[in-house]
Amino acid sequence: MSTGSFKDTSPYQSFAVTVDVAAFAVDQGQLHIALIERGNDPHQGKLALPGGFVEPDEDLPDAAVRELVEETGLALNSDVLRQVAAYGQPGRDPRMRVVTVVYWVVVDSLSGLAGGSDAADVVVLPVDHALDHPELLAFDHHQIIGDALRAVNTSVR
Repeated sequence: MSTGSFKDTSPYQSFAVTVDVAAFAVDQGQLHIALIERGNDPHQGKLALPGGFVEPDEDLPDAAVRELVEETGLALNSDVLRQVAAYGQPGRDPRMRVVTVVYWVVVDSLSGLAGGSDAADVVVLPVDHALDHPELLAFDHHQIIGDALRAVNTSVR
């Protein structure tokens, strides 16, 4: 065990960590994604991936499962989540510096979901529609959905 001192981090900007989940299902032969309608600013009324801030005592996959349940009612086990990537572009969230870790999952059905917590509603759209209309999406979720779709496509080959 090292007895050295830790580095002074005071010159570094603090930032928050969030998680987002791209939940997909096939319906009538077409891949769909669950998005929430944001109930609060920033981007109130826009569509976003279910997600939110990680609590200080939470592991990332556990936070993803919690946020998915709170915002959509979709309950699943964290071991079915697969990580897409982390996104930390400065300015991606107007509130503060935020780094998000994104997960994807394919489930049997996205029916019966309902908005909860800070989600005004849940919208299930064909993925192609979401990608064809970036103006509907909050933050950098257009890029993230595209990346998640590529991860899904890679895993099923």
